[in-house]
Amino acid sequence: MHILVTGGAGFIGSHLIDALMEQGHHVVCLDNFSSGRREFIAHRLEQGLKLVEGDLLNPNHIRKAIKGCDLVYHLAANPDVRRGAEDTNVHLGQNILATYNLLEEMRRQKIATIGFTSSSTVYGEAKEIPTPESYGPLVPISLYGASKLAAEALISSYCHTFDLTAVLYRFANVVGPRSTHGVTYDFVNKLRADPRQLEILGDGTQKKSYLYIEDCIQAMLFAMDNRQDRVEIFNMGSQDWVDVRTIADIVAQEMNLSPSYVFTGGVDGGRGWKGDVKIMRLAIDKLRQMGWEPSCGSAEAIRRTARWIIESL
Repeated sequence: MHILVTGGAGFIGSHLIDALMEQGHHVVCLDNFSSGRREFIAHRLEQGLKLVEGDLLNPNHIRKAIKGCDLVYHLAANPDVRRGAEDTNVHLGQNILATYNLLEEMRRQKIATIGFTSSSTVYGEAKEIPTPESYGPLVPISLYGASKLAAEALISSYCHTFDLTAVLYRFANVVGPRSTHGVTYDFVNKLRADPRQLEILGDGTQKKSYLYIEDCIQAMLFAMDNRQDRVEIFNMGSQDWVDVRTIADIVAQEMNLSPSYVFTGGVDGGRGWKGDVKIMRLAIDKLRQMGWEPSCGSAEAIRRTARWIIESL
């Protein structure tokens, strides 16, 4: 197949391109390199990956990248949840309007299938833990979560109006090699700067699920291959969770350090920042019943990620 991956030079996107090319597909990467990195896809460019350096806010760039494609994986977005509190426009433009522009070009060129990377943040402060795909009402507490939910709604409406099909991936926190942000990345950098003390945002009791990148990519491809409905929604995460203090312990162990911890106390009852969902664990029964299982739990995913970051920085 000919496949477009938007945001293909990013953390998840570059791993997805690796997997698609290993399956023999012809892949086009569209990326503006606002957060993606050329070194993540350099080896694939040598093997035939087509790169279109452009922005989803420019329809001409989309038109150039998408021509002749059979399938689109839409990963391009601003990935920083905290950014929305500082710049209220960033998620509107890069997450919602960008998705609209992409769907419009898919409609014009009659490209029928899209896979979209959504987020657990669409659930907001879920009262049911683990949280299933059927949970509602969806009340996001961050602008990032709102933008992902808005993009899901746009995709669903285009599918039913213009006969498209979609797979919506609601991710837990995805970690692993090529991570460029997130709690593990932050802790390693902070301890490099000061091995004796580690500042931890919030009260340390924030507890969430973490999904290793290899499991994430396998789940994405599995879900796409096994979709049944016009719009399929899949939670993707591990079967457990880990708190922030434990993540700090794992990182410190991997760096052979014994720092003291300084908790900022956080906001709104110990959150790391405004809009931070303090407790998150997704129910992944739907995928498991279809035959997919994650290979490792949250703590092991964090440990593998910490090792990679320590070795690569």
